[in-house]
Amino acid sequence: MPREEPSGLAARQEALVRALVEGAPLPDGFDAHRVGTTARALARKRYGDAARLWPELLAHRDAYVAWAADHPTRGTWQDVWDFARAHRDSLDAPARAALAVREALWRYGDAPRPRRLPTLRLYPRGVVVAAFGRARLLGRR
Repeated sequence: MPREEPSGLAARQEALVRALVEGAPLPDGFDAHRVGTTARALARKRYGDAARLWPELLAHRDAYVAWAADHPTRGTWQDVWDFARAHRDSLDAPARAALAVREALWRYGDAPRPRRLPTLRLYPRGVVVAAFGRARLLGRR
């Protein structure tokens, strides 16, 4: 069996990884069923990491797994935040409150950083007041 050039092998590996985590087309020579099963397992693992970081999302497993299938990971912290922002209107009250706390304490972006000034963020049942790295929810929970 002839040995593949490293660039050819690297390209096939990259295509396989894209098929697993981004839903890209499957490269030739791979079993679609097995790759699909592995991709679903990776999405569930990704959800588990997200739920440990942000437990309020436990009620949104199916939506997160479906969203993750079309969005390559940018790291668990950023993935959870991106998902919550994209689904803000469909989140339940605890998840929306957690999103409001995160947005009060941190600036959104590719490299989130703490906010320096006091901040207010509204959520369906109240307001989040944040200052000096701490946040307090005011209103009904």
